[in-house]
Amino acid sequence: MTPAVLADLVRTSAARIFTDRGLDHSILPEKVTVERPRNPEHGDYATNLALQVAKKAGLKPREFAQELADVISASPGIESAEVAGPGFLNLRLAADAQGEIVRQVLEAGADYGRGNTYEGRTINLEFVSANPTGPIHLGGTRWAAVGDALGRLLSAQGAKVTREYYFNDAGAQIDRFVRSLIAAAKGEPAPEDGYAGTYVSDIAAQVLSQEPDALSLSDAERHETFRRIGVGLMFEEIKKSLHDFGTDFDVFFHEDSLHSSGAVASVVEELKANGSLYFKDNAWWLRSTEHGDDKDRVVIKSDGAPAYIAGDLAYLRDKINRGFDLCIYMLGADHHGYIARLKAAAAAMGHSPDTVEVLIGQLVNLVSGGKPVRMSKRAGTVVTMEDLVEAVGVDAARYELSRYSVDSTLDVDLDLLRKRTNDNPVFYVQYAHARLASLQRNAAEQNLELRADADVSLLTHPREGDLIRTIGEFPAMVKKAAELREPHRVARYLESLASAYHKFYDAARVLPQGDEEPTPLTYARLALCEATRQVLANGLALLGVSAPERM
Repeated sequence: MTPAVLADLVRTSAARIFTDRGLDHSILPEKVTVERPRNPEHGDYATNLALQVAKKAGLKPREFAQELADVISASPGIESAEVAGPGFLNLRLAADAQGEIVRQVLEAGADYGRGNTYEGRTINLEFVSANPTGPIHLGGTRWAAVGDALGRLLSAQGAKVTREYYFNDAGAQIDRFVRSLIAAAKGEPAPEDGYAGTYVSDIAAQVLSQEPDALSLSDAERHETFRRIGVGLMFEEIKKSLHDFGTDFDVFFHEDSLHSSGAVASVVEELKANGSLYFKDNAWWLRSTEHGDDKDRVVIKSDGAPAYIAGDLAYLRDKINRGFDLCIYMLGADHHGYIARLKAAAAAMGHSPDTVEVLIGQLVNLVSGGKPVRMSKRAGTVVTMEDLVEAVGVDAARYELSRYSVDSTLDVDLDLLRKRTNDNPVFYVQYAHARLASLQRNAAEQNLELRADADVSLLTHPREGDLIRTIGEFPAMVKKAAELREPHRVARYLESLASAYHKFYDAARVLPQGDEEPTPLTYARLALCEATRQVLANGLALLGVSAPERM
């Protein structure tokens, strides 16, 4: 019996009492909260439902809690239900009902934890989308880890997710990048507003290897040649870096295509026609304040050139026209204004503002030896994805970047992530998985196999109960992490599961020693261990982190 099943039992029992008393059970919450008490002596789970609803129904909380206890305690799988304090209800599961969670995990395998919260939803998840003027920096690396994990979570809840990367290949930053390439090809310093670093020289050299006469072309032809080849090379390098990091995209969308295809001009005419744009000071403005923005936004500037938001409007319309009913944008710390702006854009085009969701991620800093690491070997000015991966590896980088809420600035301790000790969170979790895989190999050497009919009701040791209850919380945790867009919940859960396993292993021997014969408890514990390994593997997979069998 998982916490979700127990919560349904509590609500059903409460609704039955309300019906018997002729009370309106619509005041019952849709989802009843069932939590593990801090003190294990109080039971396996507890609920405060009686305190929530009794007074609304004209009942005394403690008396209603006792009625609830009487009904629940008569249900299969419940050992006891006891009232505590002003109306809390402490619940204990029967051993066989609790052990049934082990069986559920073994039957579901890699699907354990999957749900259908977003069944039928079509979600566009846009993340990283760094300017193609250099290697991916740490902020983009954080989104590569978190965004990919969020895509996995949403897919695990039934959504059809398209991962999309928006290449900002139009505008002034590309011109500065191209001028920097040309300067490097000439052996000159980078322009004052340009880009430096050995990567610029490397790409400039590659352009010249493909077009040896590029520097002798006219200014316009030279600029176009370095733009076409140089930006293309930077694109490919970014894609390779992301792939090597374990983050792949379904769509690479080019901003420049919105202008060259006429999509920008088209959406502007559409918004003029429906009255969402107005003319003032020789410019066209979006009535974004009517939809919650703090000010109206210029879409077409007084010189006739489109403002940046014009591309945003065309891009959002393109996404909606492709059939997405939810468009999630994962943006950097300096993009707070985009939340209201993009929601206003959706409303101006006649769609619900809820079609758009914007997540803002804070900055990432690297620390080594207690001091910040600020310079890249290759990019010169910023630390890149490659720098982090070279320092700690893909698994440690992805896990650490996904382990914290993106609302907070993150200091990544390189020295800690290099350690192969339990102080290192990713090592702690992966080691638990490897230890369990080793246990199964040792069992196989003793000709002990997993048994589908293992008597899981024998798992009555307190540490077994803690481990089983932690396993049982996995599906609800995955659902909540997806709903709240918080992959860090997965990492924190995995650490609690690894802790519960290590404590169990220290307190309860699994395999026979010497001439001992295996007992029914041996097979029950083997099943519990395999269920634990499976859940660790499932959770690590949600973060895009490997589950090693040997370490």
